[in-house]
Amino acid sequence: MSEAAALGWLQRLKRGLGGLGSAASDVLPVRTSIGGTPRSAASVMGVDKPLVWVIVSLLIWGLIMVYSASIALPDNPRFAKYSHAHFLMRHVFSLVIAVSVALLAFQIPVQTWEKVAPWLFVASLLLLIAVLIPGIGKVINGARRWISLGFMNFQPSELAKFAVLLYAADYMVRKMEVKERFFRAVLPMAVAIGVVGLLLLAEPDMGAFMVIAVIAMGILFLGGVNARMFFLIAAVVVLAFVMMVWFSDWRRERIFAYLNPWDEKHALGKGYQLSHALIAIGRGEIFGVGLGGSVEKLHWLPEAHTDFLLAVIGEEFGLIGVVAIIGLFFWLTRRIMHIGRQAIALDRVFAGLVAQGVGIWIGFQAFINMGVNLGALPTKGLTLPLMSYGGSAILMNLIALAVVLRIDYENKELMRGGRA
Repeated sequence: MSEAAALGWLQRLKRGLGGLGSAASDVLPVRTSIGGTPRSAASVMGVDKPLVWVIVSLLIWGLIMVYSASIALPDNPRFAKYSHAHFLMRHVFSLVIAVSVALLAFQIPVQTWEKVAPWLFVASLLLLIAVLIPGIGKVINGARRWISLGFMNFQPSELAKFAVLLYAADYMVRKMEVKERFFRAVLPMAVAIGVVGLLLLAEPDMGAFMVIAVIAMGILFLGGVNARMFFLIAAVVVLAFVMMVWFSDWRRERIFAYLNPWDEKHALGKGYQLSHALIAIGRGEIFGVGLGGSVEKLHWLPEAHTDFLLAVIGEEFGLIGVVAIIGLFFWLTRRIMHIGRQAIALDRVFAGLVAQGVGIWIGFQAFINMGVNLGALPTKGLTLPLMSYGGSAILMNLIALAVVLRIDYENKELMRGGRA
């Protein structure tokens, strides 16, 4: 073969391989570049650093705000025996435990989570039953939701959110015939969620039940249920929650208070928290009154360091702070959902449904908490994920996010030709 012929053959081969690479990139189910530039080997391997930094930012900001919102609580006779840094130190302790357990959870392969999903669901049911037993369950503010572990109070409903998420994802993978035999496939899962709901309503904890129902519904839809069946189930669930409110006097009063919190009848009753949350956010205006300058946290706004932490953020950081929090949670949820879609594209259905379930969990609970603080939704006892004071909530949030990071890590291993 002459030198010219050889050169021509090499050029044709190069063009053919280039076309093959282009065609392969067109059908590749996962994105391998960002902004049109190829990923470096360092960015493909390891954990999702932007996601980690957003999580760390929310945790640190939450720690600062928990201290700001709780520093004056010892001036109240109810908390007179506590120091001004009591809730800060307990929150730091909870964070240390949660981060340590999350690091261990990250080491567990997703396949192992799939195997233990049914057993974890059974364990959560047993704990939900145990918390209702006098002497085991701890009553706070009229609700029996906690089990004292000595060093912290554990809330089984937080474990139930994570357990239902894993169970629903595992169930949908095992019952892929949901499209053909819908009712036969979905009925056992519906019964399981119904049992969890009854146990939660007995505490009572309707807020946790709402989150669990939305997680299950979301995974059901993402798992392959057609739109007509999904909206039929959604209508039944909404009707069930409407009936719960209608036949409960105190829940009905809370709805009326939400509709008009400034009414004299509600301002000192069911609408008290909401009205003071709105006052706090109104005082913050655009730029806030400054860190530590909140007035509403000085015994006016109940649960300022837990359910109504966003109201204190709105007062001290203003509209800018609230928008920043909304933006961080929006990005966090969007990124988690992307990791889930990427896993499904790699034919890892269980991992993908788990990641998207965590996105639904974090996103929906943050949306409800923000809606309550801003007066857009009726008052519910749901904390702001990763930020509000509460040991078991922080613990389960970080475990769930550790599992998402593990899913992303295994996705990248597969993308570079390795094994998950």
